[in-house]
Amino acid sequence: MPAVTTARRRAACAIAAAALLATACSSAASSTGPSWRPKPSFQGEGNDPTNTPPAQQAQPDPQTSPAAPSGAPNSSRDPNVVAAHLHSPIGVAILPDNTALVGERGGRIVRVHPQPRRPVQVVRTLAGISTKGGGGLLDLALSPNYDEDNLIFAYISTATDNRVVAFTLKGPVTPVLKGIPRGPSDNTGRIVFRPDGTLLVGTGDAGRPVTAPRVHSLAGKVLRVTDIGRPVHSNPMKGSPLFASGLRETDGLCIDATTDTTFQVESLGSAAPADPVNVVVSGGYYGWHRGSPTTVRPVTSLPQTSRAPGGCAVANHVLYVTSLNGQTLLAAALKSVNGGLTLGAFQPMLRGKYGRLRTVVAASDGALWITTSNLDGQGHPKPSDDRVLRILPQAGGGGSDKT
Repeated sequence: MPAVTTARRRAACAIAAAALLATACSSAASSTGPSWRPKPSFQGEGNDPTNTPPAQQAQPDPQTSPAAPSGAPNSSRDPNVVAAHLHSPIGVAILPDNTALVGERGGRIVRVHPQPRRPVQVVRTLAGISTKGGGGLLDLALSPNYDEDNLIFAYISTATDNRVVAFTLKGPVTPVLKGIPRGPSDNTGRIVFRPDGTLLVGTGDAGRPVTAPRVHSLAGKVLRVTDIGRPVHSNPMKGSPLFASGLRETDGLCIDATTDTTFQVESLGSAAPADPVNVVVSGGYYGWHRGSPTTVRPVTSLPQTSRAPGGCAVANHVLYVTSLNGQTLLAAALKSVNGGLTLGAFQPMLRGKYGRLRTVVAASDGALWITTSNLDGQGHPKPSDDRVLRILPQAGGGGSDKT
């Protein structure tokens, strides 16, 4: 069935489930579509007592209080800081009005304005989140049909798996893709919609490197599914969501929409010579755990002074990659040469200015939204951490260090 029809039907079911009962729309869903009913472990309403933010961040009930002053950047006059005092913000999705939904690792989602010193608003808290082993609420993405269905997609960790879920701000939360292995570490995950409306899901190896090459495991992969979680027909293996394999962890997944090129960045650990920047291709194998004559080589690697990528974004023919250990934003120009894509040398921006940098997302107005990761146990937090930044890069990828 057409994607728009599916999205509209799904949205209608979600609204009906929230207002009446989940069973009210069961007759409207086809036998091949997902069931948009509230799941017992994913009620999504109210605060999860197991994911309470730090004591200094006492949160009002998002259903009764319109704003959460604890998230306002009142302690900073830096014009780049649009939110402060957050707890491990990772997922960022830019709304049509250029405000942003920012998801904290523990499951809380806040709305941040592009202007500094505006209070943030708690809009939702997802229940059932497990932050063990680097898991949690790890990414957000808007539905390609958001103007019609208001659906938000998230990559999350539960006590038993990693998964992709979809929800509206007030409706039920339903799984889209379940059963992604989770383990003691490397429970990373990123999601991004391609221009054709299909969803790419980057997964970690869950601390078990042997799973990365295995085609029947969802760990250590880039998966490609429809917006209801079904494998795309043109995937390398019929009936499988597998798109690319042999990856340790997907710390960043981003698309150059002008060329439909997908970039993936990952940390291979201190024992590896470098952290790669990969171009994801259908059926590509990227060599984690064991090499192969068919291993796809990275298009480039991060500088040794800026390892441990946190995320990536493409804007105005520039690839941006954040570095946690290097505490910097890297920018490299993209150029098409003889039908191929070349990547210029990385230039550092914001080095050391805000500490460890994790997510970077490009907005339609040219701004980059960036989250810090100084409360992850490996940084040196300032009183205003963690923060959300919004910067306007200069043409050609120049930095905003002077702003």
